[in-house]
Amino acid sequence: MPEGADLGERLRAGDLGAAPAVLNLVENRSPAAREQTGALLAAVSPAALGHEPPAHVVGITGPPGVGKSSLLSRLVAQWRERGRTVAVLAVDPSSRRSGGSLLGDRARIEVDPADRGVYIRSTAVGERLGGLAPATRAAASALAAAFDVVVIETVGVGQSETEVADVADTVAVVVQPGSGDVLQFLKSGIMEIPDVLVVTKADLGRPAMRAVADLRSALGSLGAREIPVIAVSSVVPPSGIDELMDALDAHRDGIDLPARRLRARRLHALADFAAEHGERGLRALGGRRAAERWLAEQDAGLDVPALERALAARAAATS
Repeated sequence: MPEGADLGERLRAGDLGAAPAVLNLVENRSPAAREQTGALLAAVSPAALGHEPPAHVVGITGPPGVGKSSLLSRLVAQWRERGRTVAVLAVDPSSRRSGGSLLGDRARIEVDPADRGVYIRSTAVGERLGGLAPATRAAASALAAAFDVVVIETVGVGQSETEVADVADTVAVVVQPGSGDVLQFLKSGIMEIPDVLVVTKADLGRPAMRAVADLRSALGSLGAREIPVIAVSSVVPPSGIDELMDALDAHRDGIDLPARRLRARRLHALADFAAEHGERGLRALGGRRAAERWLAEQDAGLDVPALERALAARAAATS
C-alpha cells in the first residue's frame, strides 16, 4: 500500500503520474487505507502547502443523457489547448452485479490516450445519495494540489444530489432543449446548485434559444442570484465552449475561495464521519445541523483528518 504522505509529496511536486495511486488509495475503505488517506489529505492541506490547492474544482451535473460527456470532451480539449492539466472524476451509477462503475466515462469522454496532462477515472456511486462516490471528496482534494483543473461529473441532478455543490468551487448544471428540465429549476433545492447554467445542443437553433430564454425567465421570476446561461454545441464545429470556460473562470475569480474551500473541508469531514458512524454518530452530535454549527466554530486551519477526529471525540464525549 502506498504511503499517503509520500503520495502527497509527489502531488505537491506536480507529479501527475501519482493520480492512479491516489485514487486506488482513497477508494480503499480498509482501516489501514483510511489512515493513509488521512496522511495524504494532511500532506496536501492548505497548512502543508502554505496556500489553498491551486486547481479550479469544477462540478458538472445534469440529467442522464443530457450530453455531459460530449461537453466534457470539448472542455477537456479546450483546457488542454490553454495549457491546463485536467483530472476528471466521473461518478457513475453502480452495476448491480459487480458494484463497479456502470457507464465508464473513460470510454465516453474523448481524449488523446497519449496525453499525460489528462487523467480520467470513473468511480461507482454505490448506495450513497448525494451524487458522489464515497472517495470523490478525498480524490478531488488531493488532485487539486497537482492539476490545474479537477472536474467532478455527477450521475444526475435532483434534490438528493446537491452534494457536488459542497465540493466544487464552481458548479455547472447542464440541461437540453425540449426536455422539460427547465421546470426542475423551479424547485428551490435545484436553484441552490448552479453557478453556471448550460444548455446543450445549441445547433438545434430555435429550441435551444427558447430553453435559454425560459431559464433566464425562471431565474428572474424567482429573484435568484445572477447566473450565466450559456448555449453550447458539442458537434463539429463546436460552439459556446470558450464562452462557457470564460464563465467558469469568472465565477472562480469572483468568489471568496478560501471561505468556500474551508466550508468544503468541514462538510467533507462531516460526510466521512457520517459514513463511518452512521445516524447514531450524528445523533450523538445533536444532528447534522448542530454538527455543522459546531464545525463552523473550529479552527480554520484544521485539515479534514483533524476535523474528523474532532467530530469523533465530541461524539464520544456526548454519547
